[in-house]
Amino acid sequence: MTNRIFSALALATGLALTPPATAGIYSDQLGSCLTTKASTDDQTLLMKWMFSAMALHPAIQSMGTVTISAEQQAQTDKAMGEMFVRLLATDCRTESVAAIKNEGPGALASAFQTLGQIAGAGLMTAPEVAAGMSGVETHIDTQKLEELAQEAAQ
Repeated sequence: MTNRIFSALALATGLALTPPATAGIYSDQLGSCLTTKASTDDQTLLMKWMFSAMALHPAIQSMGTVTISAEQQAQTDKAMGEMFVRLLATDCRTESVAAIKNEGPGALASAFQTLGQIAGAGLMTAPEVAAGMSGVETHIDTQKLEELAQEAAQ
């Protein structure tokens, strides 16, 4: 059961930036609890963990000099594991039990996806990240997009 729970959590975090899955009432309640109980430090840790995992992708590694040491990865993994357990088994215990009992371990994935989306949004709203992402604006053909919008409006 524990392996299924952690697999569900890993999957949820990996999908954190995707549209939310259909969740049941219990996973929704657990998601609300997680987002309420997760501190700013918890959300920052989740951002770091997602980034460190994504940085391992070969397409990302070829882009620059960001290197995450095995020690940094292990420390981040340890802190994330401790945070997952604290949130599920202590801070949101009642909601976790209800979600697992009524919707199965997949409810945990759904609930953590909500938390992951909030942490991902925090990553994207940092002024430095927003400035970095705005560079694409100079390469967008607004005329073509206006034509697309006019065609769609018809």
